[in-house]
Amino acid sequence: MNVMMLLEMANSAFPDRIAFTNGASGETLSYSQLFSRVGERARKIRASDSNRFVKLDVSSLSTPLSLFASGWAGIPYVPLNYRLTDEEIMRLIERVKPATLVTSDDRIDSFQNLEGLEVLDSSDLLAHSGEDESLENDWGMDPEEIAVLLFTSGTTGEPKAAMLRHKHLVSYILGSVEFASADEKEASLVCVPPYHIAGIAAILSSVYSGRHVVQLPNFSAEEWISLVRKHQVTNAMVVPTMLKRIVECLEETGATNAEMPHLASLAYGGGKMPLPVIEKAMCLFPDTDFSNAYGLTETSSTISVLGPDDHREAVASSDELFRRRLVSVGRALPGVEIQIRDEEGEEVASNTRGEIYVRGEQVSGEYEGRGSVVDSDGWFPTRDAGSLDEDGFLFLEGRADDVIIRGGENLSPGEIEDVLMTHEAVNDVAVIGIADEQWGESVAAVIVLKSNFQVSEEDLQSFVRERMRSSRVPEKIEFWQDLPYNETGKLLRRVVREKLG
Repeated sequence: MNVMMLLEMANSAFPDRIAFTNGASGETLSYSQLFSRVGERARKIRASDSNRFVKLDVSSLSTPLSLFASGWAGIPYVPLNYRLTDEEIMRLIERVKPATLVTSDDRIDSFQNLEGLEVLDSSDLLAHSGEDESLENDWGMDPEEIAVLLFTSGTTGEPKAAMLRHKHLVSYILGSVEFASADEKEASLVCVPPYHIAGIAAILSSVYSGRHVVQLPNFSAEEWISLVRKHQVTNAMVVPTMLKRIVECLEETGATNAEMPHLASLAYGGGKMPLPVIEKAMCLFPDTDFSNAYGLTETSSTISVLGPDDHREAVASSDELFRRRLVSVGRALPGVEIQIRDEEGEEVASNTRGEIYVRGEQVSGEYEGRGSVVDSDGWFPTRDAGSLDEDGFLFLEGRADDVIIRGGENLSPGEIEDVLMTHEAVNDVAVIGIADEQWGESVAAVIVLKSNFQVSEEDLQSFVRERMRSSRVPEKIEFWQDLPYNETGKLLRRVVREKLG
């Protein structure tokens, strides 16, 4: 197994079909052009000393090229979050050297003189030698080779490198996508960032199905709507925050119908979808099938789906139990098993909250330098909390380890608390996520001040903003006399959350 076999099959079946279009520049690549450039880049990678192929940039035509060239060359593809601070990026790059780094022109100088790093401009990656050299399909087929390394934050805020082997990614695609199932006129709009597992899954699934991918490098509701109409997009995937902005943008124009009958399918995921948002969206897009997909980096993307029929049945039902399913993430995909377990690791009854465990061929659960957390029976602890109803519908209920999920981005309470604790007036602090219609969750903080110190909510927000990304700034801050702890000194975040309302 190798992800390259997916591209090889597509190139053999429809070489002249447009594979990718950069929505910002209008540049395109056919499947044959992509295949030949991937082969050319793979030869150059093999001739270098690089052990990793790193991408630090927004989505462009260089994104699928980087993913497949890495697979052909036999080294891991490592997309990095370009929204991280310079210091955070440098620490990650140090962990993956020696490597080839593909980045934007304005960032090249920052990395040019680093030892063990070959730096390329994203636009130069697409350059073609013009040689018609025949390509040997000589990529490895060892399913255990690492295809992708994705950095994901844990409860401590220290990034972990999730290892996805070729067998995991290919198993997911073969189990969820039918080869060459897309008509030549079908187009998919991809606006999730390339460092997200959903972005990688979108590339692989679209290529295998033969669907044209239109890339939106930087999301805005206005541009999303424009590209959907311009390219007659038939399939799209968004996070809940994006869908909320699209709905608001349409409503601001007075629209009661999005007038996109060509948009056959709209998938969403990456966070909790507020009920009012999905209900409005289904009214604005009456000709569109909605799907809610839930998955994790460690599971090679989607493990459960709330499909179009589930959406329609929930909206049409007068039974509150059925209507409630509209905020679920559906049922497990074929080949995937899901369990809910308590703190002792025992499976719980239906409608009981616990930690979500998952098992299947696409599940990795393995981290570089840390080994696997999959148990002897193949079960992976997701650290997400949830429950299953009697019919197997999965409901998410936050993170078992209290990670805040804001707009599809995982935020560590611990790293925000560490920053706040450096303020001279702060004696103790608890950071939690609270429900937010726009973001799914927003950041809230409870502060215990030192004696004889005073500080305002605005001052603390500015303090965090100066030291971290804006998404980490608490939107709500309260001042308490003390924080609740149990007898062993563990902070009772549940109590904090309940008191904050």
